[in-house]
Amino acid sequence: MEVYTVTVATGTSEYSGTNNYIYLTLVGENGESERTQLDNPGLDFCRGAVDQYKVTSPSPLGSVLLVRLEKQRYWVEDNWFCQYVTVEPPDGGKVLTFPCYRWFVGDVKMEIREGTAKTLTGDSALQLLEHRRTELQERQKTYRWVTWAPGIPRCVDAETEADLPQDVVHTHSMIQHICNKFDFKTTNKLTIWFGKSWDDLEDFKRIFWKLKSPIAEYCMKHWKEDWFFGYQCLNGSNPRMIQRCKKLPENLPVTADMVQRSMAGRTNLNKELKAGNIYLLDYAIMDGIPSNTIKGHPQYIAAPICLLYQHPDEGLIPIAIQLEQTPGRDTPIFLPSDPPLAWLLAKMWVRHSEFQVFQLLSHLLRTHLVVEVFCVATLRQLPAVHPIYKLLAPHLRYTLEINCRGRTQLISANGIFKRVVSTGGDGLLILAQREYKVLTYRSIQPLYDFCDRGVSQLPNYFYKDHSLMLWEAIHSFVSSMVNLYYQSDHDVQEDLELQAWIRDITEEGFTELPNFGLPSKLSSREELCTLLAVAIFTSTAQHAATNNGQFDWCAWVPNTPCTMRQPPPTDKDAVTMDMIMATLPDVSQSCVQMAITWHLGRAQPDAIPLGRYTEDHFTEAKALEVIDRFRMELKEIEKHILTENEGLELQYLFLLPSRIENSITI
Repeated sequence: MEVYTVTVATGTSEYSGTNNYIYLTLVGENGESERTQLDNPGLDFCRGAVDQYKVTSPSPLGSVLLVRLEKQRYWVEDNWFCQYVTVEPPDGGKVLTFPCYRWFVGDVKMEIREGTAKTLTGDSALQLLEHRRTELQERQKTYRWVTWAPGIPRCVDAETEADLPQDVVHTHSMIQHICNKFDFKTTNKLTIWFGKSWDDLEDFKRIFWKLKSPIAEYCMKHWKEDWFFGYQCLNGSNPRMIQRCKKLPENLPVTADMVQRSMAGRTNLNKELKAGNIYLLDYAIMDGIPSNTIKGHPQYIAAPICLLYQHPDEGLIPIAIQLEQTPGRDTPIFLPSDPPLAWLLAKMWVRHSEFQVFQLLSHLLRTHLVVEVFCVATLRQLPAVHPIYKLLAPHLRYTLEINCRGRTQLISANGIFKRVVSTGGDGLLILAQREYKVLTYRSIQPLYDFCDRGVSQLPNYFYKDHSLMLWEAIHSFVSSMVNLYYQSDHDVQEDLELQAWIRDITEEGFTELPNFGLPSKLSSREELCTLLAVAIFTSTAQHAATNNGQFDWCAWVPNTPCTMRQPPPTDKDAVTMDMIMATLPDVSQSCVQMAITWHLGRAQPDAIPLGRYTEDHFTEAKALEVIDRFRMELKEIEKHILTENEGLELQYLFLLPSRIENSITI
């Protein structure tokens, strides 16, 4: 009899252990071991346990190809999460590791492979080829594409998170906790305050006493200042909106005389346009979007155009604001020289549009929904042994669940957005559809994005500087990993699973996008590296840039209001404090805005930071060396960012690698 030593590791998260029967069979190139019940004295398969067993075979198995695990019910159903299995052969040779990281739900049988990453052409054994094929067939039945709404990326076919397999569901979901709180506490308690305006701007401090952050407090003190408005265009929650203005838009009839008082000495608007110091925020995408009606009360939306100037002494400052796209008598151009309350209200309207765009477009569409396409295609087309699956899996963790919950609880017909946000209801979908039509593959690559927007020379654009550092680190990481498994461009072209993956992304996920710019075939290693870098950068750094500062920039509600309750002003001289208070969110809406942005933007207690891999999908020494180099590079970036921020009163730390989550989980 041949005796193999087998080690089985149970997951460390809550409910990972089981009291059900577990059986194991080793499948080798020369046959199978005995089917062995894994049962030591005492308790087996407790949470976090690493249990060792002996498994016998009547004859040598040769190379162990697969480990077959079976779970059978004992008294009551008790799910089990298996991390990995190791197998030591009878001759004391190399210990083989079989990564699993799967839930066993019900009476189930599962076969797992040894951890060495292999492409399809790297497998020769018919048994292993059949295993790949069967695994993908089962996954394609489980993870299906569906159109949740026309005109946006397709997603996983799951009406609620309960329809998702346990493998992609977190045992504790933060968003469920949030929505439960709002269903049973916030909504009931705040109903009596609906429609009640605050008395004055200072009154907003009444909800600012407990939930705070250094940036939120700084925002409360400086939000009226023009330089701070400009700073948020560069480093706030929507830092990808600003673009260089080479020529004034035809629908913004600003003259040089109108903005001369904002110019530095011995210059004018025309000179600064030529010098590249004039920038633009154009919210044309908001034009004509239907506004929400909340409890019978109409909310209001504007489509502002904001002109900004990179002043040599004052930094980036707004110099003109038009609140609608069509100029006219009732669409005045607001200027810093106008009555202070008129200028302040105009900036509030721009920031209100900023809330809609960053939440629904920069955040939801351009990170959550884009990454979900990669999630579904990866699960459907790449087996667990494939190196690209192993590379992407940690960066796609729990994204399907959080997106599913978001669709049902945040942006649904009766979700939180419908209750408090001016684009809630039909507006948010129409807005997302407009953005999706113009979405390009080029625009989600940071090098091209900054270049195309003409913002490469803007000073103090910390989001840009840190993004480019992270992009280079991520691109270098994936390039090193790709080069381990693909020796040439031909290898990429001949990987049928990889080509099926890219077709699923382009033809099933990003449908109805003829100008997206991502081909349906990968022709080179460089194309593959760029695509993988986009997927990982979007799911980590880009999501952190738009998500993690939500509370900081939105907690002081007048700075970034979620809704407006009166239409945009048409007469500068008619703006009063009473008009401003009647326009800003009421007491109920303000409380919900503050609370929801705190929950969604705060650091998650079980967050896994960028570059930390709690599941060892890769087992080869060379792949582990690549991961270690990536971690070292991230540490250097961390040091650089911390040093750069030393002594700054207003710090930009959203893209510290230690504060970037490894995947989109909130």
